[in-house]
Amino acid sequence: MRLRWTGLRRPTVADEVAAAVAPTDGERLLAWGSTPDGTTLVAGRHRLYLLEARDGDAPVVTRSRPWHLVDSGSWSEQGVLRVTWVDREPPLRVGPEEPGMLPETIRERVQASVVLAETVDLGEKRTARVVVRRELSSGRLLSQAVLGKGVSASDPEVAVQVRAALDGVREQAGLD
Repeated sequence: MRLRWTGLRRPTVADEVAAAVAPTDGERLLAWGSTPDGTTLVAGRHRLYLLEARDGDAPVVTRSRPWHLVDSGSWSEQGVLRVTWVDREPPLRVGPEEPGMLPETIRERVQASVVLAETVDLGEKRTARVVVRRELSSGRLLSQAVLGKGVSASDPEVAVQVRAALDGVREQAGLD
């Protein structure tokens, strides 16, 4: 695997990974990490990419999500990077051999997309977060509600409280 070098002498993504992602529209690949089985996670300026290569084949993008859909990323003591999503899709777990700046870059990109966030106390030790986020490729602002564990979106009381909190953060951010 051949690495390309920038003028700052920091390694960038491998050529075959960059070719598979084929960044466009201002996208820049910032950090990456690969597992022994050929899975690669790449943090771009606008998106998070998951690539897989099987049996020596060139890597292909199997998942690409914009940063405003990433809820969080955490790095375990066992060397596993766990990425959670705002839409409650199952978390992504990847154990790169050499993560480099990947954990820090994921954190920075998620934070870059957050404009305003508030926690909503729903009672009975239940919470939700209402967030105004920036879609990093366009700069467009959008609002999200991220329900905590055990909170049902179909609960009418939850819906009322979350809607009121969303209205509040949207107003604060100038979206209404």
